[in-house]
Amino acid sequence: MALWGCSAEHAPESTFVLLDGSKITSQQLQGKVSLVNFWATSCTTCVAEMPELVATYNKYKDRGYVTLAVAMSYDPPSYVVNFVQSRQLPFQVAIDNTGAVAREWGDVKLTPTTFLVNKQGEVVKRFVGTPDFAQLDKLIEKLLAET
Repeated sequence: MALWGCSAEHAPESTFVLLDGSKITSQQLQGKVSLVNFWATSCTTCVAEMPELVATYNKYKDRGYVTLAVAMSYDPPSYVVNFVQSRQLPFQVAIDNTGAVAREWGDVKLTPTTFLVNKQGEVVKRFVGTPDFAQLDKLIEKLLAET
């Protein structure tokens, strides 16, 4: 899955199971600029970048921007729930119980892996490791301005 600046690739058709048991699909994210972040409570880099993801979400959420944090299949659901509650994460969090979502998104194994998806449902950037948040902000601004 090479996404480094060449033509955009469509985000996979995925169904995310949220912590409350409800579901959201990739299709439902269309029309918004979406950040899909694969993470784990055992990943120190993931935990360290969460405050930045929260700040980015809060900065753009009223402009058609969504964040979806996808906990990896090996992450115990109770740890994920505890993390989300204790950190008061304001965005949607899914648990990838079977690992199917990680496989659909290019067989994600390393965390954090973050995808930025435009309003048309195309993956425009993939970050492995902590994103450069200044660069991410510029990209989000550009994508939000597109019609």
